[in-house]
Amino acid sequence: MKKLVLLLSFFISANALSQILSSNLEKKTLALGEVNRFTVKIDNLNNQEVKAAPKDELLPFHFEEIKDSIGIQPDSYQRNIEFSVFEEGTYTIPELEFKVGDRVLKTIPYEIEVVNTAQKGDVINDIMNNKDVKLDVIDYWQLYKWYVLGALALIALIIAIIMFVKYGRRSKDSPIVATNQTLKELDSLRKKKYIEDGNYRSFYVELIDISRKFIAKQYRIPADVLLTDDLIHLMKENNTISQDNEKIIEDVFFRGDLVKFAKTFPNQQTMEKDFNEIKDFVKRSSKDIEFENLRKDV
Repeated sequence: MKKLVLLLSFFISANALSQILSSNLEKKTLALGEVNRFTVKIDNLNNQEVKAAPKDELLPFHFEEIKDSIGIQPDSYQRNIEFSVFEEGTYTIPELEFKVGDRVLKTIPYEIEVVNTAQKGDVINDIMNNKDVKLDVIDYWQLYKWYVLGALALIALIIAIIMFVKYGRRSKDSPIVATNQTLKELDSLRKKKYIEDGNYRSFYVELIDISRKFIAKQYRIPADVLLTDDLIHLMKENNTISQDNEKIIEDVFFRGDLVKFAKTFPNQQTMEKDFNEIKDFVKRSSKDIEFENLRKDV
């Protein structure tokens, strides 16, 4: 009998000294965004410290914690958490650990179902009526200035592209550019000293090649593919090149053909004369272009 009394006394004393953990979940079914409350309480602390997850970090990430309050007394610990869930589905509050001294206490897990209570066709009313706000010009400018500036920048870019396509390419193909380029090629030919060395064949081959490319570019005549007879005939029909320039081209080109087939052997004076006349023709070509433009305008 004494042993039974002692065992009963020991059991009562152990329960009186041990900590008791309890937890409570207010609702197990929630609507989207609805607030729920979860409470954890530990009794019989006897001034022992309770260690748990930091504030606002106790629940898993699916749960949006709104409020996390902790109440501590010498003999009790209570934690009240308000939370919401914003996605449909079934979620679990797992076992949560609370360490009291050397003991680890755990809550029981809870399962929560989150549902969307809104029905198709439901009328959603605003909490507050819309307000009419009067905006000044400066307000509209602040709202739409970046759109306006972006539109202006786009227009400026389009105009710049059009100007470049219309005038940029034209400047590269202008008579002055073609003239200067050909004069440089003639100077390079002169520096080869074909005239001084009596190398008449190489001289006339390169001179006529330079001249043909120039005529094709400057006058839009396919001089680089036509035979000399056909080229002279086309120039006279086209009437784009002045008669003086036509005469120079005719004489030099026919002489060049004779040299190419070894039917004539020009001297240094003739080569010098042909070179200078072609060079003068290139320099005067811009006048032919100006005259042709005036003729088209009329």
